[in-house]
Amino acid sequence: MKIEVRLFATLAVYLPEESDGRSATREVPEGSTVAQVVRSLGIPDDVPFITMINGRDAVLNQPLADGDVLSLFPPLAGGR
Repeated sequence: MKIEVRLFATLAVYLPEESDGRSATREVPEGSTVAQVVRSLGIPDDVPFITMINGRDAVLNQPLADGDVLSLFPPLAGGR
């Protein structure tokens, strides 16, 4: 199945070479989870990120479906 992966800010360095610099289409096995895709991108376990599938909060063990958009954001900080 095909999914789109979007990595933002400091996470963009983990996009595959064939990406456009912001996102990439990936072919993944049926039933793949967020964690499996994150691992396949080479993102280290100690790198924090926020996960969304199709614009909604997601967890690492959540399975993906054909056509899903997986977005990863570094945690945001700021304010007072």
